[in-house]
Amino acid sequence: MSSPAQSGHQSIDYERHGHGYARRRRPDPTIAARIHAALGDARTVVNVGAGSGSYEPEDRHVLAFEPSEVMRAERPRHLAPAISARAEELPLDGQSVDAALAILTVHHWDNPAAGLRELRRVTRGPVVVVTFDVEALANYWMLADYLPEAVDDDRRRFPGVARIAELLGEARVESVPIPADCVDGFFEAYWARPEAYLDQAVRSAQSIWPRLPPGVEQRAIRSLEADLTSGAWDVRHGHLRSEPGYDGLLVLVISQP
Repeated sequence: MSSPAQSGHQSIDYERHGHGYARRRRPDPTIAARIHAALGDARTVVNVGAGSGSYEPEDRHVLAFEPSEVMRAERPRHLAPAISARAEELPLDGQSVDAALAILTVHHWDNPAAGLRELRRVTRGPVVVVTFDVEALANYWMLADYLPEAVDDDRRRFPGVARIAELLGEARVESVPIPADCVDGFFEAYWARPEAYLDQAVRSAQSIWPRLPPGVEQRAIRSLEADLTSGAWDVRHGHLRSEPGYDGLLVLVISQP
């Protein structure tokens, strides 16, 4: 999921911050169904930036590539071991697999454009990229109200959805609503459960926090806690607690050859 920084933003050190990820980053069934459907009838799948193996289909042959030793060790025993490799240099021949996956990882790559071209090069069928719409992220309440410092870094880090589609070619974009009870612990999963952000164990499985300037995390959490105690958060965003899903943040970019 990560590699040394070369692109002007702070890289996430998963050797330090990746321990215990698998406990919080479990595949959400609703999101998993959308990802697996996008793979079509592919029998061989390469998963790049595979992390702990979340969302890997278990009814197909998967080749997983992950540069972080700690994240490779987080993979459950029933999944095949991941191979140490970076997205930008995949040790595969051209068109050697039926499909490719890149799940919430492109924003961690040193060179997203090179990595996306590699996915297209090695795949003879669909390439499925799961990412966030960076412009929609800028309006997400946790960022807009409490972590404005992260917005500019997100814009540098996340390739735009249109840019991803352009690099892959012949791509369509599908929005994936995030369920209110999403069991995957990524940063945006708690859009309707703001109290969860107060839990250090929840934040420890989210890559946004280690890349913030010193003191920002503590200030943001104090501010959120105060707004939850006073009711100010519910005045502004309380309607979200009764919504079934949050649409517009999470997207699938699906490229056919």
